[in-house]
This record gives sequence, C-alpha cells and structure tokens, in this order.
Amino acid sequence: MKKSVVSKEYQNLQKDIIALQENWKESINPEAIIPNLDASAMAAGVPAVALTSIDFEISLFLQWIEEINALLIKNNPELETKLAGVMTLLNEETAIRWIDEAFSFNSVYFASFAEENGLEEWIPQFLAETALRPYLQLTAEKIQHEISHAVLGAGCPVCGEPVRLAVLEDEGKKVMTCPRCLAHWNAKRVECAHCGNDDHKTIQYLTIEGDASSQIQVCEKCMGYIKVIDTRQYLSKPSAAMLDLTTIHLDFVAQEQGYQAVGENKQTN
Repeated sequence: MKKSVVSKEYQNLQKDIIALQENWKESINPEAIIPNLDASAMAAGVPAVALTSIDFEISLFLQWIEEINALLIKNNPELETKLAGVMTLLNEETAIRWIDEAFSFNSVYFASFAEENGLEEWIPQFLAETALRPYLQLTAEKIQHEISHAVLGAGCPVCGEPVRLAVLEDEGKKVMTCPRCLAHWNAKRVECAHCGNDDHKTIQYLTIEGDASSQIQVCEKCMGYIKVIDTRQYLSKPSAAMLDLTTIHLDFVAQEQGYQAVGENKQTN
C-alpha cells in the first residue's frame, strides 16, 4: 500500500485534534441542536445544517480555540509567536462572525481577517473550522437516520462540504462519506457525484501503482473526481477525516491531470 505523503507528525497532530473534537462534542448540550428538515429544501440541495437551529455556546467556542492553540504550540513550538495574538483578537462578536463565515466556507473573509491582523493566512480559518466541526458532527449524528442520499452536485447533504471521498464496504457497496461532519450516504457504484453522469464510457478510474486499496473516479463530462477507498483492506477503519488526509496524494494525482474536486457542472443552491 502506498505510504501517505502526509508526515507522521502531521497525522499524529490530526489524530490529537480529532480526539479534542470528540471531547468537545460531549460538552455540547444535545438540546442546543434542533434539526428542522424541510424535505423540499433538502431536495433542492440545501444542507441540513442550514435548516437546523444551533444554539452556540460562545464561551465554549473560545475555550476550544485556546485548546487548539495550545495543541498546535505543543506540536510545534515555533508557532507560539504566530498564534500569540489570536486570543486578544477574539471577543464574542468576532467569535460569532467566525462561526458564520466558517459555516459558509468564506475563505475570502478569513484571508482578509488574517491580513488585517498580521496573521498567517491559514490560521483564522483553520481555528474556526476546527472549533465548528463538533457542532456539525453532532448535527450529522442526530439526523443520520434521515440521510440516505445526496443531491448530485450539491455537496454533503448535512454540511455542504464538496463531495470528494467514498469508501467500499461489505460486498463492494459504495458509501459517500464527509470528512467534515462525518455524515455518510449510499451512492451508485458508477455515477459522478458532481453531475450525475452514469455512462461507464465517460466514468473512468485512475489507479496508483503500489496502492491496491485506492482509486480515483473521474468524470470526463464535468471533469470532477472523487477518491474511492476500499476500506475492506484496512485492518482498522480510520475516520473519514483521517482517511481524507492520508489519501491526499490521490488529490494531487487527479488535479495534476486536470480534474477538479468540484465538477464544472456543479449545481448551485
């Protein structure tokens, strides 16, 4: 099996972050998340979290940001000076804005925030997204029994994350899985998750030498791709977030050949 291009140190950091997020989820009052699943809205591709009432506890969110900072610095002491000023920039109003912008994948806002405050560009969005995910994951857990499929081209039916990862289970059943909120749903074996193309002549598979468990499903119609991992070959099944990280070499291969994580024919909500 091909080794991941991601260093062991970074993989271990991500495992620690996932462990933190699991602990954080236990701190969230389940009653703070009230789904309101509108069938017609979801059929139009609106993510379930956009239809869910979530009562964020801002003090917890800020505490989590502090804990992420501490973990990052412990992992890499050189980051201490880069992260030192973050907490002084965060108050309740800014935290609420971070939550809103992380929800909507607003990388432009976070890049602007970083520039205005002398931070490295990756820092604000990474922190906000990491602290947001426990709420997204708890939402997904509460409504998973209602999620059986996704609107093609609309991303994850729970959080809206662009679709990019599938696993093969049991008798080769293809299950789409979201690295962001951990929702999962069934999909046709030969079908583009972006445009719905199911013509086997224009759905192709790229394989990686030395990596028997992985394929890249590509669509010649919209030039989109997804990673397909046969987890039946794994001794222990990693979380979707870790699986996405450790197979990033597949993203590089697909993108080098002109394919995109979001197909050109992607629908808009």
